[in-house]
Amino acid sequence: MDGTKRTHIKIGAEVALVQKHHQRTGELTQGTIKRILTKSSFHPHGIKVQLESGIVGRVKEVF
Repeated sequence: MDGTKRTHIKIGAEVALVQKHHQRTGELTQGTIKRILTKSSFHPHGIKVQLESGIVGRVKEVF
């Protein structure tokens, strides 16, 4: 699943996200969701989340 809809995103889910400073290269980081930061139900670039490691980025893929 892609990460543009908030209904697809659940706390504890494994995801791949892109951090702000990696947006140009598209480098993905994998981890487990700790917090969902985007309040809206949809975002075209991905829902912003914080991983358990503290990394913040926009979800590109949900596993």
